[in-house]
Amino acid sequence: MQKIHTTLSLPQQTQHPHNLHQEQSQPEQGQPEQSNLTLDTVVSVLSKTIFHPWPSWILVLSLRAQVTPPSHPAFLLAISWAILLTLVAVAKAVNARFAYGLSRRVEMSDEVVVVTGGASGLGLLIARIYLMRGVGVAVVDVRGRSEREVVELVEGGVEYFEGDVADLSVLEECVREVGEKLGTPTILINCAAARINGHSILNLSADAFQRTIQTNLLAVFRTCQVFLPCMLAAPNGGTIVNVSSVLGQLCPAGLADYSVSKAGLSALHRTLEAELRATGDDDKVKMLLVEPGQVATPLFASVKTPNRFIAPVLEPVCVAREIVSAIEEGRAGVIRLPAYATLVNWYAVLPASLQRIARYLSGIDQAVVQSPTQSESKPMTTE
Repeated sequence: MQKIHTTLSLPQQTQHPHNLHQEQSQPEQGQPEQSNLTLDTVVSVLSKTIFHPWPSWILVLSLRAQVTPPSHPAFLLAISWAILLTLVAVAKAVNARFAYGLSRRVEMSDEVVVVTGGASGLGLLIARIYLMRGVGVAVVDVRGRSEREVVELVEGGVEYFEGDVADLSVLEECVREVGEKLGTPTILINCAAARINGHSILNLSADAFQRTIQTNLLAVFRTCQVFLPCMLAAPNGGTIVNVSSVLGQLCPAGLADYSVSKAGLSALHRTLEAELRATGDDDKVKMLLVEPGQVATPLFASVKTPNRFIAPVLEPVCVAREIVSAIEEGRAGVIRLPAYATLVNWYAVLPASLQRIARYLSGIDQAVVQSPTQSESKPMTTE
């Protein structure tokens, strides 16, 4: 394990093959570029207009300004719609309050962020965001300290720990040195992930399957065990963010190791959430589960999006923005992107025949470009 520390300076924005948050997903040859019109665009527009309480009440006020009689059908329809949307908004707020409690008080000047897999992909982007805000950041990653992204992080002031995030000794050293140099770790963001193998179960080696489970699941188990006591001891508590995947519930063909590890990660997250409630510590430590669809990083290079209207490829900055916003607001809960990901719970209750039809129409089981040979050893990356 190597640790490097230098004085604070803002990270330089440079292009590099592994600079995942700057790297734009390129369309495959023969495929048109992704259209800006997606299901998410439609949902976003509707949620800010006819399905938002404020515009609906503005319509009611406009009708009254035109001296529309209260008994007029247009006025009755408008005010009924406004009341319905208001009740739905209130119900959502009550549901979030009852399910996750009050938000914890967050003062970013007092927070210390630890990002696993923070030398590439989504983790790198989140680490840079907090660096630019002057927050103490530590990164645990297997990448060598000579790689450009790592050098930039170190020059920015990151406490960098090179090693396997599933290695307990690496994590214990990280906790000790971060506590000495930055303060008590209060925000843990688990972004580390094994690269997608893209093989059928018959062609997937047991070693490759085990490596994926170790990186995607066992490592999160280790980090939660090591960092949770620090957060429980901190005056303002802490936040644990686990980056899972919607594929943990959809389980496409060719992604056995990845889907199993992410399904286990989501189950582990919910179990820890339940244990914190049972001990009365859920108001002190907030749990945030992130289950995105396909993100525009090399991790998903072997995955071909079957339907770009329903399942658009997410830019890492969109996911990072949601995570950082939820952390700074002190919220707990689940973040699912894009829009179709919010419906996976409804998919689970559909009859098996309808599920099969949905899978066929979506093309999800043909999304992975599979190799005929067994997978080779691949390094850890991030979502």
